[in-house]
Amino acid sequence: MVKYLKNIEILKQKMREAPLRIGISTRALFDLEEEHKVFETEGVEAYAKHQIRKEEEILKRGAAFEVVSRLLRLNEPGKDPYVQIILLSRNSPDLSLRAFRSIKHHGLPVVTGSFTSGKDIGPYVAAWNLDLFLSNENSDVRAAIAAGTAAATLGPVSPEWEHEESEEVRIAFDGDAVVFSAESDEIYKTEGIIGFRKHEAENAANPMESGPFGDFLKKLSILREIYLDENGFSRIRIGIITARDSEAHQRVINTLRVWGTPADEAHFVGNWEKAPILKAFGAHIFFDDQEKHILGAANVVPAGLVPGPHAADDPIIPSD
Repeated sequence: MVKYLKNIEILKQKMREAPLRIGISTRALFDLEEEHKVFETEGVEAYAKHQIRKEEEILKRGAAFEVVSRLLRLNEPGKDPYVQIILLSRNSPDLSLRAFRSIKHHGLPVVTGSFTSGKDIGPYVAAWNLDLFLSNENSDVRAAIAAGTAAATLGPVSPEWEHEESEEVRIAFDGDAVVFSAESDEIYKTEGIIGFRKHEAENAANPMESGPFGDFLKKLSILREIYLDENGFSRIRIGIITARDSEAHQRVINTLRVWGTPADEAHFVGNWEKAPILKAFGAHIFFDDQEKHILGAANVVPAGLVPGPHAADDPIIPSD
């Protein structure tokens, strides 16, 4: 037990020295759909006037608010944080007042950010040394991915989304081309399901290369271990929801073992829709590289599209 506690203290110190740093756009953190419609239909000047007119009005929670607030509650009072959130916005500095006023109202310890007056956010992802970037702007997300940072495009949260009040943070990931590299996807595209299954069986003991969210998962797993209780449950619950089935699942498990990133749940759904599984899991956010899965998931959980090599309607690794 003493050795275990010592190891946990080492992990805590490691996270305090290099905390999980998440950049988030204002529109991903807050519900700014009304304001965005003004921007699209009436232009920048009308948008700015609209924001200033509503400067005292507190913004409502957006798609990423719940997962962000739960991650921030992992920090221990009076100590260096395990998680830091940086606000990245295309708004002008003049329009930052409403955002930070809303952040303070909601009790979020977010104190840093960049406001670029319409310029791309992408270059600031590396400048802030982020582990994850969440935005509604696809071009910024692609720039972040190109810079080697995990990133996803979020849509508005469904009004039908329900979540229980608890201290858990439940984060769900697709496997190939998200957590893992797209190598196996490419095998499927060129050799079909039979060639794919043969390749995965032959390489079952060989761990896959890391995908765009691989490093983020590894860092998240350190936090998961810090909050692991004596019964094997953590305040951070990690789920893998993949279109692989039992014919190709072994390599997933072996890869997670080698990485030291055990998943609390893994669902090998084949052709089954992911949305019902995600609802049952109670995810606070889900990441996938296929638009069809994101569109289905967005009805029941906040969902982020990870830029990938596939067309929106291109089926990847289905079961028979």
